[in-house]
Amino acid sequence: MSQLFQIHPDNPQSRLINQAVDIIKKGGVVVYPTDCAYALGCHLGDKSAVDKIKRIRKLDDKHNFTLVCRDLSEIGTYAKVNNSVYRLLKAMTPGAYTFILNATTEVPRRLLHPKRRTIGLRIPQNNIALQLMDALGEPIMSTSLIMPGEELPLIDPYEIRDLLQHEVDLVIDGGYCGMEATSVINLVDDVPVIIRRGAGDVSDFE
Repeated sequence: MSQLFQIHPDNPQSRLINQAVDIIKKGGVVVYPTDCAYALGCHLGDKSAVDKIKRIRKLDDKHNFTLVCRDLSEIGTYAKVNNSVYRLLKAMTPGAYTFILNATTEVPRRLLHPKRRTIGLRIPQNNIALQLMDALGEPIMSTSLIMPGEELPLIDPYEIRDLLQHEVDLVIDGGYCGMEATSVINLVDDVPVIIRRGAGDVSDFE
Protein backbone atom coordinates (compact mmCIF):
# COMPACT_ATOMS: atom_id res chain seq x y z
CA MET A 1 0.00 0.00 0.00
CA SER A 2 1.27 3.46 -0.90
CA GLN A 3 2.34 5.94 1.74
CA LEU A 4 0.70 9.36 2.10
CA PHE A 5 2.72 12.42 3.12
CA GLN A 6 1.04 15.73 3.99
CA ILE A 7 3.58 18.37 2.96
CA HIS A 8 2.98 22.07 3.51
CA PRO A 9 2.71 23.82 0.11
CA ASP A 10 4.45 27.02 1.26
CA ASN A 11 6.97 25.65 3.75
CA PRO A 12 7.65 22.00 2.82
CA GLN A 13 8.99 19.93 5.73
CA SER A 14 12.55 18.94 4.83
CA ARG A 15 12.23 15.61 6.68
CA LEU A 16 9.32 14.54 4.46
CA ILE A 17 10.99 15.91 1.32
CA ASN A 18 14.07 13.79 2.05
CA GLN A 19 11.95 10.70 2.72
CA ALA A 20 10.15 11.24 -0.60
CA VAL A 21 13.48 11.58 -2.41
CA ASP A 22 14.69 8.31 -0.85
CA ILE A 23 11.60 6.59 -2.27
CA ILE A 24 12.32 8.04 -5.74
CA LYS A 25 15.98 6.99 -5.58
CA LYS A 26 14.97 3.43 -4.67
CA GLY A 27 12.81 3.13 -7.80
CA GLY A 28 9.49 4.28 -6.39
CA VAL A 29 6.69 5.97 -8.30
CA VAL A 30 5.32 9.07 -6.56
CA VAL A 31 2.33 11.34 -7.02
CA TYR A 32 3.35 14.93 -6.37
CA PRO A 33 1.86 18.42 -6.83
CA THR A 34 2.91 20.89 -9.51
CA ASP A 35 1.69 24.41 -10.27
CA CYS A 36 -1.27 23.20 -12.33
CA ALA A 37 -2.13 19.60 -11.38
CA TYR A 38 -0.87 16.46 -9.67
CA ALA A 39 1.70 14.41 -11.59
CA LEU A 40 3.25 10.95 -11.59
CA GLY A 41 7.02 10.99 -11.19
CA CYS A 42 10.03 8.71 -10.85
CA HIS A 43 13.81 8.58 -11.22
CA LEU A 44 14.70 9.28 -14.84
CA GLY A 45 17.08 6.32 -15.03
CA ASP A 46 14.70 3.69 -13.60
CA LYS A 47 13.18 1.53 -16.36
CA SER A 48 10.80 -0.44 -14.11
CA ALA A 49 9.37 2.75 -12.60
CA VAL A 50 8.85 4.24 -16.07
CA ASP A 51 7.14 1.02 -17.16
CA LYS A 52 4.85 1.20 -14.13
CA ILE A 53 3.81 4.74 -15.04
CA LYS A 54 3.11 3.58 -18.60
CA ARG A 55 0.85 0.85 -17.22
CA ILE A 56 -1.02 3.25 -14.93
CA ARG A 57 -1.64 5.73 -17.74
CA LYS A 58 -1.87 3.08 -20.51
CA LEU A 59 0.72 5.00 -22.53
CA ASP A 60 2.38 3.77 -25.70
CA ASP A 61 5.98 4.33 -26.79
CA LYS A 62 5.02 7.49 -28.68
CA HIS A 63 4.15 9.40 -25.51
CA ASN A 64 6.42 12.39 -24.89
CA PHE A 65 7.57 12.13 -21.29
CA THR A 66 8.55 15.29 -19.45
CA LEU A 67 11.63 16.01 -17.40
CA VAL A 68 10.59 18.38 -14.64
CA CYS A 69 13.61 20.58 -13.83
CA ARG A 70 14.39 22.95 -10.98
CA ASP A 71 15.99 25.66 -13.15
CA LEU A 72 17.28 26.52 -16.62
CA SER A 73 20.79 25.23 -15.92
CA GLU A 74 19.41 21.68 -15.97
CA ILE A 75 17.53 22.22 -19.22
CA GLY A 76 20.81 22.77 -21.07
CA THR A 77 22.01 19.34 -19.94
CA TYR A 78 19.03 17.46 -21.33
CA ALA A 79 17.93 19.55 -24.34
CA LYS A 80 19.56 21.29 -27.28
CA VAL A 81 18.82 24.96 -26.78
CA ASN A 82 20.10 27.89 -28.84
CA ASN A 83 20.25 31.51 -27.64
CA SER A 84 16.82 32.59 -28.90
CA VAL A 85 15.08 29.55 -27.37
CA TYR A 86 16.98 30.07 -24.11
CA ARG A 87 15.77 33.68 -23.91
CA LEU A 88 12.21 32.51 -24.50
CA LEU A 89 12.48 29.83 -21.80
CA LYS A 90 13.99 32.34 -19.37
CA ALA A 91 11.03 34.68 -19.91
CA MET A 92 8.37 31.97 -19.54
CA THR A 93 9.69 29.89 -16.64
CA PRO A 94 8.86 28.90 -14.01
CA GLY A 95 5.28 28.37 -15.11
CA ALA A 96 2.58 26.03 -16.35
CA TYR A 97 4.26 25.15 -19.63
CA THR A 98 5.83 22.02 -21.10
CA PHE A 99 8.33 22.74 -23.87
CA ILE A 100 9.10 20.08 -26.50
CA LEU A 101 12.78 20.25 -27.44
CA ASN A 102 15.41 18.11 -29.16
CA ALA A 103 17.01 15.89 -26.54
CA THR A 104 20.71 15.49 -25.80
CA THR A 105 22.39 12.14 -25.28
CA GLU A 106 21.95 12.59 -21.51
CA VAL A 107 18.30 11.57 -21.85
CA PRO A 108 17.67 7.79 -21.72
CA ARG A 109 16.41 6.54 -25.09
CA ARG A 110 13.30 4.95 -23.57
CA LEU A 111 12.05 8.41 -22.53
CA LEU A 112 12.30 9.84 -26.04
CA HIS A 113 9.76 9.93 -28.82
CA PRO A 114 11.00 6.98 -30.93
CA LYS A 115 11.06 8.86 -34.24
CA ARG A 116 11.71 12.48 -33.34
CA ARG A 117 14.10 12.04 -30.35
CA THR A 118 12.38 14.86 -28.52
CA ILE A 119 11.68 15.36 -24.83
CA GLY A 120 9.30 17.54 -22.85
CA LEU A 121 10.90 19.87 -20.31
CA ARG A 122 9.34 22.14 -17.72
CA ILE A 123 10.05 24.18 -14.60
CA PRO A 124 7.03 24.32 -12.28
CA GLN A 125 6.16 27.14 -9.91
CA ASN A 126 5.52 24.88 -6.92
CA ASN A 127 7.62 24.79 -3.76
CA ILE A 128 7.15 21.08 -3.09
CA ALA A 129 8.15 20.05 -6.62
CA LEU A 130 11.16 22.38 -6.61
CA GLN A 131 12.40 21.17 -3.23
CA LEU A 132 11.99 17.55 -4.30
CA MET A 133 14.25 18.17 -7.28
CA ASP A 134 16.68 20.23 -5.22
CA ALA A 135 17.08 17.35 -2.76
CA LEU A 136 17.23 14.79 -5.58
CA GLY A 137 19.85 16.79 -7.47
CA GLU A 138 18.37 16.05 -10.89
CA PRO A 139 15.07 16.27 -12.80
CA ILE A 140 12.08 14.03 -12.13
CA MET A 141 10.72 11.97 -15.02
CA SER A 142 7.08 12.97 -15.06
CA THR A 143 3.68 12.88 -16.70
CA SER A 144 0.35 14.46 -15.75
CA LEU A 145 -1.90 12.27 -13.61
CA ILE A 146 -4.65 11.86 -16.20
CA MET A 147 -6.20 8.40 -16.03
CA PRO A 148 -7.08 6.43 -19.19
CA GLY A 149 -10.29 7.68 -20.79
CA GLU A 150 -10.25 10.95 -18.81
CA GLU A 151 -9.47 14.46 -20.05
CA LEU A 152 -8.63 16.18 -16.76
CA PRO A 153 -6.04 15.29 -14.10
CA LEU A 154 -7.06 13.90 -10.70
CA ILE A 155 -7.10 16.59 -8.01
CA ASP A 156 -7.82 14.93 -4.63
CA PRO A 157 -4.76 13.22 -3.08
CA TYR A 158 -6.97 10.95 -0.94
CA GLU A 159 -8.99 9.85 -3.94
CA ILE A 160 -5.71 9.33 -5.79
CA ARG A 161 -4.39 7.13 -2.98
CA ASP A 162 -7.59 5.06 -2.88
CA LEU A 163 -7.39 4.56 -6.64
CA LEU A 164 -3.65 3.90 -6.94
CA GLN A 165 -2.69 2.54 -3.52
CA HIS A 166 -1.32 -0.68 -5.05
CA GLU A 167 0.25 1.05 -8.07
CA VAL A 168 2.34 3.90 -6.62
CA ASP A 169 4.71 4.03 -3.65
CA LEU A 170 3.88 7.51 -2.36
CA VAL A 171 1.17 10.13 -2.67
CA ILE A 172 2.14 13.64 -1.56
CA ASP A 173 -0.77 15.73 -0.34
CA GLY A 174 0.29 19.26 -1.19
CA GLY A 175 -3.20 20.76 -1.14
CA TYR A 176 -5.21 21.89 -4.12
CA CYS A 177 -2.93 22.72 -7.05
CA GLY A 178 -5.35 23.04 -9.95
CA MET A 179 -6.95 20.62 -12.37
CA GLU A 180 -5.66 21.72 -15.74
CA ALA A 181 -2.67 20.25 -17.52
CA THR A 182 0.19 22.42 -18.78
CA SER A 183 0.16 24.22 -22.08
CA VAL A 184 2.50 22.36 -24.44
CA ILE A 185 4.73 24.36 -26.78
CA ASN A 186 6.89 22.74 -29.46
CA LEU A 187 10.21 24.59 -29.85
CA VAL A 188 12.01 21.98 -31.95
CA ASP A 189 12.13 24.22 -35.03
CA ASP A 190 12.76 27.44 -33.02
CA VAL A 191 9.35 28.82 -34.07
CA PRO A 192 6.86 28.10 -31.25
CA VAL A 193 3.99 25.78 -32.16
CA ILE A 194 1.13 25.36 -29.68
CA ILE A 195 0.44 21.64 -29.23
CA ARG A 196 -1.99 21.89 -26.30
CA ARG A 197 -3.71 24.85 -24.67
CA GLY A 198 -3.71 24.37 -20.92
CA ALA A 199 -3.05 26.28 -17.72
CA GLY A 200 -0.29 28.51 -19.13
CA ASP A 201 -1.21 31.63 -21.13
CA VAL A 202 -0.25 30.92 -24.76
CA SER A 203 -0.91 34.40 -26.19
CA ASP A 204 2.82 35.11 -26.46
CA PHE A 205 3.24 32.07 -28.73
CA GLU A 206 0.48 32.92 -31.19
